[in-house]
Amino acid sequence: MRIKEPVVQFEGKRFQRIWVKTHIINDQDDIINVVEKYTKDILKDNDIITIAESVVAITQGRAIPITKIKPSLLARILWRFVRKVPYGIGLRSPFSMECAIQEVGKGRILLAAFVGAVGKFLGRRGDFYRVAGKQAAMIDACHTSGVKDFYECVIMGPKDPEIVAQKIKERIHHPVAIVDANDISGCWVVGASDGVEKKLVEAVMADNPAGQDDSLTPIIIIRKIE
Repeated sequence: MRIKEPVVQFEGKRFQRIWVKTHIINDQDDIINVVEKYTKDILKDNDIITIAESVVAITQGRAIPITKIKPSLLARILWRFVRKVPYGIGLRSPFSMECAIQEVGKGRILLAAFVGAVGKFLGRRGDFYRVAGKQAAMIDACHTSGVKDFYECVIMGPKDPEIVAQKIKERIHHPVAIVDANDISGCWVVGASDGVEKKLVEAVMADNPAGQDDSLTPIIIIRKIE
């Protein structure tokens, strides 16, 4: 059950979050058509559209069933060294680690592992992902999706999220942000069209109003309350 407040404040201004329910989106859907279909009767001037990054990735065919992933020896070794975090599994799985290797390359993952190990020795966190890059950081492990259709899938990060956001804006004429959010670390704008103030979107979406469950509200409209 959603318990998030529909109205939040940012820098003294009030913003309403409007949940937009959709069908179960899959790789047969076009994300631009989906957003247009479900928002056209809701949008008002100056609204900002936010879309969950995992849904964008799914429409790009980037939800990979684990039955189609064969972890390499490197993946089976490295996943064990990924730090446990309270907000998800990430690359702490041989399947998601293999996807990261395929996505950014063996060399970059090895360098990230080395830098991460040094950082851990020095008491730092996050060095692995800083080196591995955004595409590795966006990977969602299997058994973390709240939608049963994708529970057995590793969901990669969306390809070219900035371009996707801009294309949606050009069709719908509203600014668009593609976001990666969870209940612990807040919101990260991974791609945005022009006209998006990332700081505002990340603050307004910091409590992860879309949630991680099966409520099927991957689109949230941000509306300033005058």
